Amino acid sequence: MTDGITIGQAAAFAGVTVKTIRHYHQNGLIDEPHRDSSGYRRYGTADLLRLVQVRTLAGAGVPLAGIGTILDADPDQFAAALVDVEESLTSRIDELIARRETLRQFAHGDRVLLPDRALALLDRMLALGFTADDVTTAREALILVRALMPEGFDEYLSQIENGLDDPRHVALIKLTWSAGNWDPDDPRIEELAEEVAAHFLADPSLLPTLSGLQNRDDGATRYELLTHHGEDERPGWTRLTLLIQAKMRDARVRGIVDA
Repeated sequence: MTDGITIGQAAAFAGVTVKTIRHYHQNGLIDEPHRDSSGYRRYGTADLLRLVQVRTLAGAGVPLAGIGTILDADPDQFAAALVDVEESLTSRIDELIARRETLRQFAHGDRVLLPDRALALLDRMLALGFTADDVTTAREALILVRALMPEGFDEYLSQIENGLDDPRHVALIKLTWSAGNWDPDDPRIEELAEEVAAHFLADPSLLPTLSGLQNRDDGATRYELLTHHGEDERPGWTRLTLLIQAKMRDARVRGIVDA
């Protein structure tokens, strides 16, 4: 076998594809072998040995960019480089284990997305008679609030918990959420907006606020994302929300409540 073997044979012997060998060539990991009289690459034993070494390190997770340095190093440098690779692989393994645990938690519900306190609040809503759709919307909203307003999330939960202690507030919120399914032109929306605005003006502590956004440069954008969540599925909400906000602003302007 004085002329060596073809690239196809080299790939088969090393357990890789021809495309992989060409990729190794492009990255400078394997020198281009000599060519026979017909112009075909011919791989000798030294080429095949290098190919197996590169394949083994790549299969162990060593980045291609570092393989050449490792193989061309002296024995001491080679050993030190392998220690660095092992530490890097250990770190990646730990990261993958953490990701696997996250997926397992996700498969068992929302515990990866929401803390126990928020989940208890959602359970409480079900016990108070909110519909499953309402609780789903609330869960999605809490996930968004936690992601977009992490520093104010606990305060936000406290405000909602406070509201759930008030039977009249609970009844009004249920009606408000039902109104999301009404036609935007339904005359009841105007009446409900008046009632809700008066309710919150009488006791502003019952109105959950997004105060955690005030000190953010992009607070306005985050506020818009949070306040408009769910409107696509509940068309009546858009008009109802606008009317409530307008009535509360008007009441403050006219001095009915403290600003």
